[in-house]
Amino acid sequence: VFENVAKVLELNKSLSELCTEENKIEAGILSLKPWCGYDIPLNMTETKYTSIIMGVIPNIVEMDELKSQLLQTNDRCLVNLIDSDKDQHYCSFICLTEEKEDILEFLKQYGFSAVTFKELRGTAADNITQYENSLKDISAKRDMVEDSIRELVTYKEEIQLFYDHLIIERDKYNILSNMLKTDTTFYIEGWIPEANKESVQEVLDEYQCWYDIKPPEEGEEFPILMNNNSFVQPFETITELYSLPSSSNIDPTVFMAPFYCAFFGLMLADLGYGAIMSILCFFVLKKFKPEGGMQRLLKVFLYCGISTAFWGVMFGSMFGDAIPAAAKLLFNSDFTIKPLWLNPMEEPMTLLIFSFVFGVIHLFTGMAVNAYMLIRDGKTLDAIFDIGFWYGFIIGIALWLFGNIIIPGSDIVGKWMTIVFAIGLVLTQGRAKTNVISRLTSGVLSLYDITGYLSDILSYSRLLALGLATGVVSSVVSILGSMGGRNIFGILLFVVAMTIGHSFNFAINALGAFVHAARLQYVEFFGKFYEGGGEAFNPLIKKTKYYKIIKEDI
Repeated sequence: VFENVAKVLELNKSLSELCTEENKIEAGILSLKPWCGYDIPLNMTETKYTSIIMGVIPNIVEMDELKSQLLQTNDRCLVNLIDSDKDQHYCSFICLTEEKEDILEFLKQYGFSAVTFKELRGTAADNITQYENSLKDISAKRDMVEDSIRELVTYKEEIQLFYDHLIIERDKYNILSNMLKTDTTFYIEGWIPEANKESVQEVLDEYQCWYDIKPPEEGEEFPILMNNNSFVQPFETITELYSLPSSSNIDPTVFMAPFYCAFFGLMLADLGYGAIMSILCFFVLKKFKPEGGMQRLLKVFLYCGISTAFWGVMFGSMFGDAIPAAAKLLFNSDFTIKPLWLNPMEEPMTLLIFSFVFGVIHLFTGMAVNAYMLIRDGKTLDAIFDIGFWYGFIIGIALWLFGNIIIPGSDIVGKWMTIVFAIGLVLTQGRAKTNVISRLTSGVLSLYDITGYLSDILSYSRLLALGLATGVVSSVVSILGSMGGRNIFGILLFVVAMTIGHSFNFAINALGAFVHAARLQYVEFFGKFYEGGGEAFNPLIKKTKYYKIIKEDI
């Protein structure tokens, strides 16, 4: 195996060197092509009495004007325009040696840049011919090297297996080199998942060794291994994009996953788009069986596609209004798809209110998780004062302002709730202060935090905005596609417009839904309780690249 690996490495090195040389020669040919019409050897830059100046001038310069001005200054200089392209002119100037500096000074005002080929001999055309012959030689050598590499393909699996073996050995010896050891004993410590405690004990009991398995001490940081059910697990990718939870934090994924899925679907909200997304993701998962982060991300889009299809049914959207537009164009029919709930284009305010209510539920869930963490840590009063009172205050304001719309007379309840909990916040939010006046001042100022909650709630208007964007663009595509009329040309235009328009609409709004659904989690939701900053659990396992180990306990 070592011999075959050495051969592959040597051949790969040779191939890289040939490719580098080939690129260098091709660059040389490219630089010489504009000078093909120059029949003076490139290495000839002067004679006994004259100098030859080669260079380029920006294309915006009028060469006739330059020649005219130069002749007025020096009528003994010969100007040759060799070639021109969209960027510059390629020129040569033959002048008396003692006048060379004056000519260069004159050319500066025209953006002249000198060009030299001192390492070359002969004309540009001669050198290009030599370069092309060299390319043929390199191509032949490269074919020989590639043939030699192909002969070693039969050893591919053997080399891949050996590669994986070396990676495993490297990881093992990295651990061994960092542990304490004597001639007869060694000491090693690390972390194991709680779920693997018994299996690790069973393995250790088979050997003559002393071991101690204990939980982390209070306040001790430990690596994070998230453990969720099959639905929630793919959404760990969204959490990891932000940050892993710290040791003192709680894994937010189980709370975040359903909201992320619902928000994504609400912002894209189309039965056709959702069905395509889910079917494509399902096909890739079953056909290609990706692993790791790619597998989890595809599952996220699979679930989000289902959510998108659900909201599409609720809003009566299937590729926007493409089906009614097609029915009108082809059959002159007024067929429509009725929404199961509402049409956002006709009732945007209803959807906006729903978005705000959904947002409040989202925020309250985050606050509830924070309250749980405080109670878990023995800070029950903090949970009541800092979370419970804000619950009451926000609900009170909502009832005071809008309660009569739902339940007549509830505005009075809301008014007193607001007053009572506002007093509670004033009396408790400054409790860390020692001075009574400072306590009350801090408490009064804390009421200003209601603007932060209001800002958070307003952020959920993006659920309406992106949902409408999908529908509006779909409608525009349908209008454009129907402009050709009921004829062959019109039908072809409709098909092309629908294909291109909906592909663009799907891509851009799916990306927007992905980003903005994550933004609502990271800023509004995580901001209520989540810190992050955890370090990932990195187990000592056989990390292979080419061969998959079906099962291994960690």
